[in-house]
Amino acid sequence: MSTPPVWVTRRIPEKGLEKIRGYADVEVWEDELPPPREVILEKVRGRQGLLCLLTDRIDAEVMDAAGPQLKVISNYAVGFDNIAIPEATARGILVTNTPGVLTETTADMAWALMMATARRIVEGDRFVRAHRWKTWGPLLLLGQDLHHATLGILGFGRIGQAVARRAIGFSMRVLWHDVVRTEQMEATARELGAEFVDRDTLYAESDFLSIHTQLTAETRGLIDAAAFARMKKTAIVINTARGPIIDSEALYTALKEGQIAGAGLDVTDPEPIPDDSPLLTLENLVICPHIASASVATRTKMALMAAENLIVGLQGQRPTNLVNPEALERSVSHR
Repeated sequence: MSTPPVWVTRRIPEKGLEKIRGYADVEVWEDELPPPREVILEKVRGRQGLLCLLTDRIDAEVMDAAGPQLKVISNYAVGFDNIAIPEATARGILVTNTPGVLTETTADMAWALMMATARRIVEGDRFVRAHRWKTWGPLLLLGQDLHHATLGILGFGRIGQAVARRAIGFSMRVLWHDVVRTEQMEATARELGAEFVDRDTLYAESDFLSIHTQLTAETRGLIDAAAFARMKKTAIVINTARGPIIDSEALYTALKEGQIAGAGLDVTDPEPIPDDSPLLTLENLVICPHIASASVATRTKMALMAAENLIVGLQGQRPTNLVNPEALERSVSHR
C-alpha cells in the first residue's frame, strides 16, 4: 500500500515531522523564509495532504493546483485567516488548526509585553547599553503601574480569559468585550470578577487594552484613530492576536502625539514590519517578531497536534480540530 504524499511548507519541531513520516511520504520546505507563491503552486500538485503556516496563503488557486485528491489542510496555528475556508469546504477539503495548546503561552507573552511596555524595560536596556546610565534619578524612565490598574480585554476566548486570570495576582479591575457572549465566557467572567462592557467603555476606561479577537472583515482596522481618541493618554495597547486589527498609521500617530502612552506588539501589519516603517522610530513601542507561542514545549505540542490532524484527515476520519465540519459531507460525495 502506497503512502499518501504530503507537503509541509516549513520545518516544524522534529517530533511532529517524525509522526507524519510514520504514515505519509513527506516533503518539507527547508528554507527559513516562506515558500514563494510559485513554489507553493508547484509543490502542492498531486498531494493528498498539506501542512502549512499562517504565512502561507492557501486560496482557490492553490487548491485547484493541488488537484481533487487533496483531502486535508492542517494549519500550524490557531488562526486560519490565511486559508480560504469556503473554497476548501466547497471542494470537500478538511481544514484543521491547533487551538488550546498555545493558550497559556500566548497569555504569558501578552503579560510580558504589558510589563515590558509599562515599565519601559526595552528602553532601559537600550539606555544602559548606550552608556547613558550615569546615576539613579527620581525621574528616570518613569512608567505605569500594573497593580490595581484596569485591564481591558478585547476578545474573551481562551487566550483572553487566560490573560484575565493572571490579572488577579495584580489586583486589577478587569473589563471585557466580545461580539459573542457564551455561557462559558459569562461563567468565567463571574469567577474572575470581570465586567462585560461595550467597546467604547472598554477603550475609555482601560489602562491596558489587550487584544485577543480574531481577524475578520469586521475586526480589520478595528483599532483606528477614533478608537485611540477614546483612550486615556496613559493607556497602553497590547496586541498578540493579528496585526491588521490595528490601523498602523493611526497607531503611529497615537504614539507619536501622546494620545496613548505606549504599545506592545507581537504582530504587525504587514509581517515582517518593513525596515522603513515609522513605527520603528518610536521609543514607546515594543515590537516582537510574532513569537507569542514560541516556547519549546508549546511549539512541539503544536507540531504534534498539526501532525495528528493531518494523519486523521488523510485516513478519511474527522480530526479533533476541524474548522469546517461541513466539508465532511462534501468529501464523501467528491470521492
